[in-house]
Amino acid sequence: MFPERLVEAQRLVQEALNGALAARADVPVVDAMRYALQGGKRLRAFLVLEGAALHGVAAEAAMPAAAAVEALHAYSLVHDDLPCMDDDDMRRGLPTVHVQWDEATAVLAGDALQTLAFELCCDPVLGAPDRRVELVASLARAAGAEGMVLGQALDIAAETAARPLTLEEITALQAGKTGALFAFAAEAGAILAGADREPMRRYAQALGLAFQIADDILDVEGDATKTGKRVGKDAAAGKATFVSLMGLASAKARAAELIEEACGALQAYGDAAENLRQAARFVISRET
Repeated sequence: MFPERLVEAQRLVQEALNGALAARADVPVVDAMRYALQGGKRLRAFLVLEGAALHGVAAEAAMPAAAAVEALHAYSLVHDDLPCMDDDDMRRGLPTVHVQWDEATAVLAGDALQTLAFELCCDPVLGAPDRRVELVASLARAAGAEGMVLGQALDIAAETAARPLTLEEITALQAGKTGALFAFAAEAGAILAGADREPMRRYAQALGLAFQIADDILDVEGDATKTGKRVGKDAAAGKATFVSLMGLASAKARAAELIEEACGALQAYGDAAENLRQAARFVISRET
């Protein structure tokens, strides 16, 4: 069942990340990396492992990719929280890295987490060299100026734009900032198996957008003690979001529609994809 599988993925991925840093020096930047890698839902890692299982790839043969996506996600959070970006002081219920240490350490820790992700994707456990190269290329596209970095750049630019973003513009922005990394996570198993990536890509596109709409809803309705970060920040900044443009009820309805789309994309996998369907439903019911 999904809840048990998610908890198991959280445990295994944390062990893998701890192991990846175990032999590194106890210096502030590495301590900050370890700090940034603690906690979180590990939903992206779960998608890697479940997608791998769906394509006949054992968990141990996909684990470095699952750890890699979490290392890269952690890097993005460390950098996004910086004063020059989103300027947040709390993440996962703890002070953000630049608050706990300083801005320079946060920048360097984020840099090192990003490079760790690509190091993990080169692990021979993941299979033949051509599979690993494809995995690295896919992660690079998802993380860079075609994906997550582009989305964040558009988000920052929107803060000083002469007009609020339209719904279409926000959708495009979030496809990069949030959706691209979800797409990598969902497709990684198919990459490792040399299988068709299209069903998982369609699943991830719908899932990633639903996830961001749910985040916007949590910023309105959420409890900071549960979310582990400040809420109400978007409204206070006058930022255009799915909720501000669609209204709360319509945003919730759109998120539910997207989850049905995500589940429909898995039809070809039958009952074997039930954990992924439950993961999709979790996305819009979560409180964190």
